[in-house]
Amino acid sequence: MIKGSNVSLGALSEDTGSVLVSLGWGSPTGEGDADVSVLLLDQNGKVRSDTDFYFYNNPVAADGSVQLLGKTPTAHGDEDRISFDLTAVPSDVERIVVAASRYGEARFGELEDVRLTLADGAGEDLLHFAIDDADSVSAIIFGELYRRAEAWKFRAVGQGYATGLAGLATDFGVDIDDDAAAVEAQARESAAADDRADLPAPDPAPTPAPAEAEETDGRPSAPPTPEAAVPAPRRSEDDAGRKKPAARPRTAKKKVTLPKVVKKPLAENDSWRPARLFPVSSLKSDRDRETRATSVLLSVMAQVPEFGRRLTAAFGAPAGRMETFTEVTLPHGDTPRRPDGVIRVERAGKLWTALVETKTNGNALKSDQVQAYMDIAARRGYEAVITVSNDVALEGSPLVDVKVDRRRKHKVGLWHLSWAEVAHQAQLLIRHEGVGNAAHAWLLQELLHYLQHDNSGCHGFQNMGPAWVPVRNGIDDETLCQGDLRALEVVESWERLVRQVCLGLGGELGQKVLPVQRTKRGTDPGARRSGLADRLCADGKLQAELRIEGTPGVLTVTADLRTGKLRTSIEIPAPGQGYPLSWAKRLVRHLSDAPADLHVETLVEGETSGPRGTLERLRPEPADLLPKDGTTRVTGFRLSLLKSMGSTRGNAETGFIRSVDDAVHRFYTTVVIHLDRTTPRQGPSRENTTTSA
Repeated sequence: MIKGSNVSLGALSEDTGSVLVSLGWGSPTGEGDADVSVLLLDQNGKVRSDTDFYFYNNPVAADGSVQLLGKTPTAHGDEDRISFDLTAVPSDVERIVVAASRYGEARFGELEDVRLTLADGAGEDLLHFAIDDADSVSAIIFGELYRRAEAWKFRAVGQGYATGLAGLATDFGVDIDDDAAAVEAQARESAAADDRADLPAPDPAPTPAPAEAEETDGRPSAPPTPEAAVPAPRRSEDDAGRKKPAARPRTAKKKVTLPKVVKKPLAENDSWRPARLFPVSSLKSDRDRETRATSVLLSVMAQVPEFGRRLTAAFGAPAGRMETFTEVTLPHGDTPRRPDGVIRVERAGKLWTALVETKTNGNALKSDQVQAYMDIAARRGYEAVITVSNDVALEGSPLVDVKVDRRRKHKVGLWHLSWAEVAHQAQLLIRHEGVGNAAHAWLLQELLHYLQHDNSGCHGFQNMGPAWVPVRNGIDDETLCQGDLRALEVVESWERLVRQVCLGLGGELGQKVLPVQRTKRGTDPGARRSGLADRLCADGKLQAELRIEGTPGVLTVTADLRTGKLRTSIEIPAPGQGYPLSWAKRLVRHLSDAPADLHVETLVEGETSGPRGTLERLRPEPADLLPKDGTTRVTGFRLSLLKSMGSTRGNAETGFIRSVDDAVHRFYTTVVIHLDRTTPRQGPSRENTTTSA
């Protein structure tokens, strides 16, 4: 589509009761990002109330009409996806505006390939809209869905806003409590205090402001104890009768507070195990694991509406009453089929149905099984087939080969969930976003415990595949040649592992953690992976970059198959103000609790390498990080940790997969967390160093 054009959704597909809108962009550095937002407007072009404004602090509509699904990795980087149930949109809503904004001083002109895609309920892309003239604006209206004679249409808008998210929302009638200026003032004051601490006298580091106070191990610090407790004044009866005014939306991002330490158990000793709703001790066979896992997952989806909706919204399911079933028998030729489960959602008298096929313990999905369920779903008018397994799906590399009969009028969507993604969504809800009541939170906690138990068979991607050992041996004896298909298999397994690591860390932190793809839109995923396979054959290394929201740089993970070492590192740009000695002192002070074997390297202008050393050696003499000539310009610092990688291809204690996950987790919790909200960034960026998403 081009700017200003419009189209009727009904003319593009018959399955537009639910649609999926994806917003995407690229960044040369891998760090650039933006946030999506949605506004529901009445016939006057204004929101009916502030609750019609959906963004990172208000991601889900109570009626299920709008749900911000977050970011999903794609072949070209990642996309921010929004699910719309158009059948649930209130009748007095005439237009739905879809927009995106950048945080702080960042602008869309710094991003590349800004685009929108709209897909129907079966996942088939219906339209694309590229915005080629994004420049110095900090917010853009990509497009709008609007009603015409009881039908929905889409208009490509592409209008920019220089006033950012707050300005855009205010124009549509949202009353914003924008405290971003106060947050930025705190960041500037903190940086200035750090600079003052590095002047002649070795004063101790200043106490952080209450909004920034945080334990270095990731747990929130205890609030300061007041010198004297002042009782609150008794309210009059008139005051008690008044309703508290509704809180206005805040565009400053909510601070994520990690859960507090669990209370000491009442068990007599460690041999006493807590009773669990979903026990795993009796699971002996793969069939037992699959049956139990299916029943556990589907029952929790039905009983916790927020969780069930979160998992199915991206698959075109409407917002309605959900029921789930297991071991259902369906006719299929001479041999009836029994899918592992069925999900049904009812809304306004209409049913949405999905067949579910699950695999556990690393077992692969079978093409003939999935093909049979796709055929059954098409004949019976069902909407989707959902596969769930330990594997992680990649674009251009399907987990199963399924043929779709294009002659059939009814379309069936084929979707995949990894167990790691299921656990990720449960973590986000119970640890960071919250659910409706304590019983629902307890159910999700029991589900999470079950999924993460080794005996459940649901603990994620757990095998690098049969090509792993031959490729490692070929690298060791220098017999692996470019073009070897086994190297390509290892690259695909590595990409799946990296995505799983992102899901695990992102769920734990409640922040976006995504793999960085530095490729242009339109690049063939197969060609990109073939290039990475050739590099693996040439230098024996696998490398990935992770973008963690709120951190001052991109986290790099390198697996050197020749040396058997894993390197995790991050490059920190030099602050825009101050002196190199102050930067070095401040960095060493912030890393006071980091591992002593942390490698610190000074990045200097030009191709030469700067001074380097372990943190243990640099702690007494931070000045050793500075170039000796005193004239070379310092551009930043690189922090690195090294560890031995696992020797086997699996997920055991000695396995490669476990070693990568442990390396990333250790590097973040012992190094990166000390830089979060403290290290200034060079140049504009959406992340504010004093807040978290």
